[in-house]
Amino acid sequence: MTGPAVPFREIVLKVHSRCDLACDHCYVYEHADQSWRTRPKTISDHVVSRTAQRLAEHARTHALPSVTVILHGGEPLLAGPARLRRVCEEFTSALAGIAELDLRIHTNGLQLSPRYLDLFDEFDVKVGISLDGDRAANDRHRRYADGRSSHPLVLKAVELLRQDRYRHLDLGLLCTVDIANDPVAVLDALTGLEPPLIDFLLPHATWDEPPPRPDGSPTAYAEWLLTVFDRWQEQGRPVPVRLFASVLSTLSGGPSLTESLGLAPTDLVVVETDGQLEQVDSLKSAYEGAAATGFDVFTHSFDEVAAHPGVRARQLGLAGVSETCRRCPVVRSCGGGLYTHRYRSPGGFDNPSVYCADLAALIRGIEDRTAAATESPAVRDPDELLADQQDLTRTLLAALHDSLDGGGGEVWETAWALAAEVESDPAGQAALDVVLAHPYTRTWLLDALEAVRAGRPVAGPPAERLAASVAAAAVRAGLDLAVPVVLRDGRLFLPTLGEVRVGGAGEAGTALVRGDGEGFTVHTGGGVLHIARGEGGSPHWSPVRHLAAGGPGAVRAADGPGPVPTLVLDDLDPYRSCFGAPAAQRLSPSAADAWSASLAAAWELLAETVPEQAAEAAAVLTTLTPLAGGEAVQVGRHGYGALGIAAGEDPHTLATALLRGFRRTKLRALAEVTDLYASDGSWDHRMPWQEEREEQEEFVPFSRLLSETYERVGLGLFAPRFLAGVPQALDMIEEAAETTVDGKQLLAVMRKEINGTHGTSGRNGCTTDVERAAMR
Repeated sequence: MTGPAVPFREIVLKVHSRCDLACDHCYVYEHADQSWRTRPKTISDHVVSRTAQRLAEHARTHALPSVTVILHGGEPLLAGPARLRRVCEEFTSALAGIAELDLRIHTNGLQLSPRYLDLFDEFDVKVGISLDGDRAANDRHRRYADGRSSHPLVLKAVELLRQDRYRHLDLGLLCTVDIANDPVAVLDALTGLEPPLIDFLLPHATWDEPPPRPDGSPTAYAEWLLTVFDRWQEQGRPVPVRLFASVLSTLSGGPSLTESLGLAPTDLVVVETDGQLEQVDSLKSAYEGAAATGFDVFTHSFDEVAAHPGVRARQLGLAGVSETCRRCPVVRSCGGGLYTHRYRSPGGFDNPSVYCADLAALIRGIEDRTAAATESPAVRDPDELLADQQDLTRTLLAALHDSLDGGGGEVWETAWALAAEVESDPAGQAALDVVLAHPYTRTWLLDALEAVRAGRPVAGPPAERLAASVAAAAVRAGLDLAVPVVLRDGRLFLPTLGEVRVGGAGEAGTALVRGDGEGFTVHTGGGVLHIARGEGGSPHWSPVRHLAAGGPGAVRAADGPGPVPTLVLDDLDPYRSCFGAPAAQRLSPSAADAWSASLAAAWELLAETVPEQAAEAAAVLTTLTPLAGGEAVQVGRHGYGALGIAAGEDPHTLATALLRGFRRTKLRALAEVTDLYASDGSWDHRMPWQEEREEQEEFVPFSRLLSETYERVGLGLFAPRFLAGVPQALDMIEEAAETTVDGKQLLAVMRKEINGTHGTSGRNGCTTDVERAAMR
């Protein structure tokens, strides 16, 4: 077991070891471990005090910002208000100034009264109540020893907790699943009480004592829960359900939200009424002593318990599940199931869950029911991806402004105020969108944000770029608005437009840029310079150039207002040096024509061979920057729509490189706005085409498998030799545990790309168009 022990952030404190109900599914009293019989009924002052000290010590050692203490039993309310007050006081005092204390209590609710709730209100103790549904469902197990129903008193407790003065203490309802109950009636009864949360738990069981399956179905519990899920969806999801929320989160690449699912390490320890320190309580279902550690709060620290082999086994994530589970595509969502449910004698816990088939069916059932609603439109719709990228840029800009909190100086504050003025005009707003969509806007935003987070001052060019962007937007919109822009070395650059020279090297100052219907003016202490719309190069003005629509090889200057034409030749932007190779200096007119001619020839090849990809690339790739060397096409640190191009390649090689670059930049753009995979690096994958390379590591992480496959799908449509191994790679992606809902959506897009409307999925032994092409 490698790596440091995970500190405990959650303590289950057994304040009373007996119960006023006789639930026949209770793991404490009805299952294998009967150690409760020898423990004190009520926790002592000494155990409370020592536990609080141990927790404070642990929180201080690990600098924990918060810790949770759950008062449990038996039935914790049997400890009485006085004892519970002592517990609250001890822990509140011990944790003061060290960590935030989150106090909770889990109860069957029978003893709940205003006397208790006033105490809980005083110490902000949140209350969770066990209720298995309507009266028929609840009374199936939750009865008094003499057989009487507990349902009326539980409802009374729930209604008390719903009162306005106590509602803020309500944690929600916990329901243990019994497939003999009517799932719809159970959910309706629970949602009718309007709790803040519902948590469904599978009954504790092991391979030695499996759960009841009256009809013998291996997925009976999944079917029951999916019926609940369907009803929950039908109701409009009126109440959060932790089990469903956890599955939905992990399917989309997020974390698990419950201990019973997912691969997150456990951070919980149990303190019994006698001060014994134990592992998670549900282990009592496995065998006598399964939860024991041999430690206690009097002589052992929580760090010692965290290092216990039984605790460490539940902190290993993927390495802590069985080999069968590690190979399963849904393990990231189910996490092998609750640790207790894996037990089988004599081998122990190195098994799939006794609910394995149920968990797989539940996860796949939820995915099938929700994929369309949870998928990001950006994966299938290029326009949505562009919109999401624009939203991301504006979010980063707002985050930078908030992070600066006035630290950007007068230059930044003035530009920010003028940006608002530009946006108040419809044409100005559209123009600012164009400028912010310029890929190198993202470069300077990321640089500036990193500087702020590192505590470095954001002065000079990063702060000044906003003003230049606002000025460029005002010019494009033809607004009569004076924007102060800082001069460096006698120059100022207006993003998407070009560079103005009004002085010599070393000269600095501020110029006022003002748009007009004919172009724009630049006001400095030395006079006024006017740049006309469409003006070509001059001693004072170097415009950003574009590949002309009228014919290959021709270039023209930016013409001010209107959208930026496709294929900007940007060899001016100060932030264009964001590639692996240095950016080339300003191209001469003849070099720009030659460079554009080869680019046009390459583009013509793409348009003829892969027209759909070429059309999308033409709509997306706004900025091409000449590079001084390196690979033919490079993707750098910038926003969506830019590529670095090294000159000197023949048209076919350049076309291949352009297509590869477009696929790379699109995949990265998708990854910036949605999760295509999760837990990257937890599994290793073998590239189906690795034999093509003389030197390559045998296994790679999922991110590389996905990126190379995505490239090859696009390239294979242009040059079929790239299709070798692609069908196998697509199958590997489909079967991988890392793939999220949007990753599977991208997989479907790739299958459609290579097979067309008449192709097949490539599964189940079918020969597809792409496989036939790969064989040629």
